[in-house]
Amino acid sequence: MGRLFGTDGVRGVANADLTAELALGLSVAAAHVLAEVGTFAGHRPTAVVGRDPRASGEFLEAAVVAGLASAGVDVLRVGVLPTPAVAHLTGALGADLGVMLSASHNAMPDNGIKFFARGGHKLADELEDRIEAVYAEHRTGAPWDRPTGAGVGRVRDYDEGLDQYVAHLVGVLPNRLDGLKIVLDEAHGAASRVSPEAFARAGAELVTIGAVPDGLNINDGCGSTHLDLLKAAVVEHGADLGIAHDGDADRCLAVDHTGAEVDGDQILAVLALAMRERGALRSDTVVATVMSNLGFKLAMEREGIQFVQTGVGDRYVLEEMKEHGYALGGEQSGHVIILDHATTGDGTLTGLMLAARVAQTGRTLRDLASVMERLPQVLINVPDVDKARVKTSAELATAVGEAERELGSTGRVLLRPSGTEPLVRVMVEAADIEQARSVAGRLADAVKSALG
Repeated sequence: MGRLFGTDGVRGVANADLTAELALGLSVAAAHVLAEVGTFAGHRPTAVVGRDPRASGEFLEAAVVAGLASAGVDVLRVGVLPTPAVAHLTGALGADLGVMLSASHNAMPDNGIKFFARGGHKLADELEDRIEAVYAEHRTGAPWDRPTGAGVGRVRDYDEGLDQYVAHLVGVLPNRLDGLKIVLDEAHGAASRVSPEAFARAGAELVTIGAVPDGLNINDGCGSTHLDLLKAAVVEHGADLGIAHDGDADRCLAVDHTGAEVDGDQILAVLALAMRERGALRSDTVVATVMSNLGFKLAMEREGIQFVQTGVGDRYVLEEMKEHGYALGGEQSGHVIILDHATTGDGTLTGLMLAARVAQTGRTLRDLASVMERLPQVLINVPDVDKARVKTSAELATAVGEAERELGSTGRVLLRPSGTEPLVRVMVEAADIEQARSVAGRLADAVKSALG
């Protein structure tokens, strides 16, 4: 698997890349590393462990729990809950560590392990590196220092977790959802119980699809990566809007009453205006990535809201928000972070806040989302090129400069090396789709010529 920890924990094909042995070993290593840095000092350590409904999560959960308990960590097993629920409970219960087993929007055969530090925040990169190093050291035969007798960890199910998390979600809403009819697509994932319960407690009339997980059907033709079922259901049932989650419910996309998609950029725009109106948008600033549509940036400028851009990935958005104290950030894909109420992207919270804005204003989601106009965006992947020379090629810099002059202030060019494949992504936005396609095609040819 190369380096184990990626930008979102350890992920791979369950029982091939991500085995029970690896899950157990990483959990023991995490316990030892956190003990070494003083996280457990002066008290008996506790961890919260949750998972999404994938079949492989059952044996991986058992391995993680066994590893932690064997290292002297008491375990609260919360069962199938969203990633943001595990993060929230880690903080709310005062646990020293949180562990989530999920591969998010990936297909069912994949799974992953994500660790949360005390407070429910992502584990620091240097701690992940140390865990990986300690795991590698002991995998080759170095013995562990193992507790015995009363020193081993105890394991119990924490069934109150779902109600506690739902109460938190409903409790932070600025207003109720009475009078709204909403279709929820749960992707047969981790929010299949949580999300309907939260929306119902908040007063919405619900139609629920994709909420019968069987361990094999997660993300299968449904959820935030497959919106067709949700679009059809919203129109069929005459709903005010639809909300779609992914497998671990850390993201949210929406559909308006006509069946039109409302993406993460538009959701951010709606929430930014709502939060500013009630004085919750600190520094009148929203954080998003370089992949956000230019229409979002133009809309924020027009509305007098500052727009801070980061690299691609919700981890970079979160880092920027924490460093400067910003309250709202996210990605076009639907990862939205509302930092006053969550330590990570939370799809259920995002959907609730979006619906609350519709209920509060009496306006349709289509009308609210029209605050920004999505400019046509063309993305071309150029494979088998030397992606390391994207920033140093004079030939490519000339081609990019020509494209930017042609597009002017109503267009944008972005060349981005893939983090996992030998390819370069060419993204072009323009007021006209044909112009975007033309410029993107020429830039793709320039990438092949300069870097091939």
